[in-house]
Amino acid sequence: MVIFLYREEPYSDMKELVKNDMMAQNYGMELVESKPGSCRVRMKVRKDMLNAYGATHGAVIYALADVAFAATCNSGGAKSVALAMNINYRRPAHEGEVLTAEGYEESAGKTTAVCRIKVTNGEGKLVAVADGLAYRQG
Repeated sequence: MVIFLYREEPYSDMKELVKNDMMAQNYGMELVESKPGSCRVRMKVRKDMLNAYGATHGAVIYALADVAFAATCNSGGAKSVALAMNINYRRPAHEGEVLTAEGYEESAGKTTAVCRIKVTNGEGKLVAVADGLAYRQG
């Protein structure tokens, strides 16, 4: 059994942040790119991620956007946590599709940052768009 303790210090490596995120690992998410203020995370939709209608469950798409949000707002070196996130779904995604979440900071201050995350399918079509507000702890 692995026990995780609350982490005080910020991550300097976003690959380590995603690796230590159990939701990201359970869903097979991969950090594709990260630089200060932006990132890309991708995931292949599996059968166990589908809702009763055979489309990707909204919670799974939200989780992908949330991991991209975390990597984006933490990429500047300050420990950042979510204060709020809103997501709008545009089209369904299906089993076997690869979804990519691209996050970028729209506005960053000393204590808060606003990030936008766009989730697209393999054809580049918009699946969802999310806006997150992060609190920077230092």
